[in-house]
Amino acid sequence: MDFNKISETLKVTVKDERLITTAFTHRSYLNEHPEYENPSNERLEFLGDAVLQLLSSQFLYEKYPNHPEGDLTNFRAAIVCTQSLAQEAKRLGFGEFLLLSHGEESTGGREREYILANTFEAILGALFIEEDMEFCKKFTEEELFYKVEEMVENESYKDAKSLFQEIAQEKMGITPAYKVLDSWGLDHEKVFKIGVFLEGEEYGTGEGRSKQKAEQEAAEKALDKLKAL
Repeated sequence: MDFNKISETLKVTVKDERLITTAFTHRSYLNEHPEYENPSNERLEFLGDAVLQLLSSQFLYEKYPNHPEGDLTNFRAAIVCTQSLAQEAKRLGFGEFLLLSHGEESTGGREREYILANTFEAILGALFIEEDMEFCKKFTEEELFYKVEEMVENESYKDAKSLFQEIAQEKMGITPAYKVLDSWGLDHEKVFKIGVFLEGEEYGTGEGRSKQKAEQEAAEKALDKLKAL
């Protein structure tokens, strides 16, 4: 793992290489490498998610003093959703450093949105441990929250499922239907793949650790297709 490159990306000198390596370790890698001493990045992801919720809430609370709680909740949901985090993780090149099983590698795991989004959170958790909350605040403002203003202006923060339903009913008079296409993993860490359909035609698919997250991602992708009609 190129820690010099990682340091440049994160704009900080890596102090604990084991910690950063763990942040890039997908659970699938452990199954093929029983000799590997580090755990997966799931615990760091858990920590990073909590850090992100606090920092995003604080950022939005201070930036939009005249908006009600409902708006701030929608803003936050949009900026920390799987698609948004994956977009930034991809831009930062996190996929290059991931430790994946051969199976995940061969099926495009380095580009998979939910893996990249989880990695973004794991890295944030690692930065919180290595540095402090103030560093994490600066990191998220530069690498994630920079797009909040445009998101609010374009109203792209609106709940994807609700927005997709509004447009589908307005343009086609059809109510979207969501269907579980696949699922995998243990019960406590199951991943769902869900498709959204209009009269049997698939308009988008999404993946997530909950059906709700997968449905939101499917709706986000379906919106692009529907708006093009």
